[in-house]
Order: sequence, then C-alpha cells, then structure tokens
Amino acid sequence: MEIFNYCPPMEPYLEIVSQDDDILVLNKPSGLLSVPGKKHADCLQTRVQRVFPTATVVHRLDMATSGLMVMALNKAAHRHISKQFELRETAKTYQAIVFDRVQQDSGEINLPLICDWPNRPKQMVDHEQGKKALTHWRVLERNTRSTRLELKPVTGRSHQLRVHMLSMQHPILGDSLYAHDQALAMSNRLNLHAMFLSFRHPVSEETLYFESKVPF
Repeated sequence: MEIFNYCPPMEPYLEIVSQDDDILVLNKPSGLLSVPGKKHADCLQTRVQRVFPTATVVHRLDMATSGLMVMALNKAAHRHISKQFELRETAKTYQAIVFDRVQQDSGEINLPLICDWPNRPKQMVDHEQGKKALTHWRVLERNTRSTRLELKPVTGRSHQLRVHMLSMQHPILGDSLYAHDQALAMSNRLNLHAMFLSFRHPVSEETLYFESKVPF
C-alpha cells in the first residue's frame, strides 16, 4: 500500500491558487493525502481546515498524484460543485510520463473498473461488474524509454488513469501500485499531475479555468 511509511511533504505546506468567499482552489503536492487516512491525520483537508474551518472536499486526488483540487467554503457551494462533478460538467486534464514509447498519437480507453478487493486499494478492469471508465489521451512528447501524455478522464473512477495506462502496457513512471520494477525505478514519484481544472462558480455561474505547472 502507498500509505506505508507516510511522510507527507512540508514544503510548501499549503499552496492556494485561488480563493473567494465560496471556493478554494489548491495545488496538492505528491505524497499528501487528500483526506485523513485511518492512521494519518495530516492531509490537504486538515491543513486547509486549520485556516478555513468550513472548507469541505468536493473531489479527491490520489495521495501520489499532484495538482489542482477545488474545495467548497459553504454547503451551497459544496452542493453546486459536487453536482457538476456528478454530471461530468467539469473539465480535468492531467499530464503523465509513461513507460516506453507509445506508438499511436492519440486514442481512448474505455475499460470498466472495480476494486481489486484482495489487493485493495488497487483497482482492476472487470467487464462484468466494473463501473464505466473512459479516458482520452494524446502524445505530447516521445523519448527513448518514455512518453509524455495528456490525459483527459471523462469519468472519475479511483485510480482510473493509472489502471488505464497499465492496460496499454505503458504504466506511469514511479507508480508504486501498478508499475513494474523498471518503470518504478525511473522516478522517485508518481508522474501524474492534475494540470488543468475547469468548473462553474457556484454563485456567479461563470466558467473558471485554472492551470498548474507540471513538476516533472
């Protein structure tokens, strides 16, 4: 499990990208939980609530994934943004570096996912009982032993991008759950970053766009 030997980064302790009376947009570092774990209280939610006690988590990123997250500062904002995620009205774009050279320039992965209970928190493809999961991808850059991809998940299943990349035989570099030894050794962190997030403001209804620099 990834939580073993949990050492969350302390610098930066809290990186706020944008804030107003209703929402907070934050840049979560790799290695920090989004919400408290069974044995670990330190997480993005806890850090934010020390400064903004009413803040609530609307969606999550895996502990190992870095990038943009939005939190609500009141119940009305939480309901509004949660509904947008539920109806897939938000837009999310990730960057990842995956193992080996991806030959095609772009494509989509439509493989249903379910929790791999004996090996949880791992997820797996299950065509009979899995929930629909759809990811669009395109190549940004090819190197000798890796490829930089842009990933656009349509659905938001747990570990969706990590399992979908694995299904292509191109695991994400540094993925302690799904990468083989060679891909794991090529990076000291999961090379997956939520670089773009768009949603409607819960009060003004204006479409907001946020970007975060890719740290790898």
